[in-house]
Amino acid sequence: MSPVELGQVLGALPPLQDARVLVGSGSRDDAAVFRVSDDRALVATVDFFTPIVDEPEAFGAIAAANALSDVYAMGARPLFALSLVGFPRAELASGYLERIVGAGAAKLGEAGVPVVGGHSIDDAEPKFGYAVTGEVRPDQLVGNRGARPGDLLYLTKPLCSGLVATAIKRQACPPALRDAAVAVMSHLNRRASEAMLAAGPSAATDVTGYGLLGHLRNLTHGAEIELDRVPVLPGVWDLAAAGLFPDGSRRNLGAIQAQVDWDDLDETERLLLCDSQTSGGLLVALPPQAAARFESLLADEAYPAVRIGKVSEGQIRVRRSVASG
Repeated sequence: MSPVELGQVLGALPPLQDARVLVGSGSRDDAAVFRVSDDRALVATVDFFTPIVDEPEAFGAIAAANALSDVYAMGARPLFALSLVGFPRAELASGYLERIVGAGAAKLGEAGVPVVGGHSIDDAEPKFGYAVTGEVRPDQLVGNRGARPGDLLYLTKPLCSGLVATAIKRQACPPALRDAAVAVMSHLNRRASEAMLAAGPSAATDVTGYGLLGHLRNLTHGAEIELDRVPVLPGVWDLAAAGLFPDGSRRNLGAIQAQVDWDDLDETERLLLCDSQTSGGLLVALPPQAAARFESLLADEAYPAVRIGKVSEGQIRVRRSVASG
């Protein structure tokens, strides 16, 4: 659902009046947070979706990395997971579901997270994901509020997945780009989360279904973003030029269009910044004095932290680069 559609649905929920709920649905944070003691809180999130790649193992690994991401974005440590499966019973003999579930469990094992149960239904269209429970000290919780003007904005994975998933469905994705995108989506945000905590963030979120600018809008109302700095996988701009955006990306742009100063960006460039992501990177707001530490901690990672702009007063503004702005 688009942010507008989801807001309509969530409006039906009664207001929370439980002091133990540190984060609920009202703040549009990445996960719910429930205090169980003075120095301990549980973090809970759930995410599942239809296949975005053809290979069962890749689908399972991506679903697992994606489900863990919300916990990492809150600065928390995942503890255990429950699987969510929708799959056609008539296709069980194919062995595909075992391959999906096995790859998901292996990716969770990479994070030290056991799968302790789950729920399955007979469904004509496959769906897979996890509910993940984690823990965090309340005083170390990282939310999507708290970004301040002057904070620097970092992204820890390149954009790619919405366009690539659509190109795969239309058999228009080069194999090398497909493989590179699968590597991005199945990469855990664990190290990025650890580096963020060590540096001292003001706020953070992960970039998923609402695209970069949609999630940025949940982080801050004002920012300066430099398009030329935003990391994308080689070949993604070619898919963008061919118009291979999923419908969700177009809905994202429609929801945020009037809230952004686009400078001279054309529709393709706007859509790329709103492209719906699966298992994207962390979007982190850091005080300037913390930036060097954050960059150095991720310098040797497969996807280093990239500064894409800064928090500012006013509205979100996107420029091509500092030189052109």
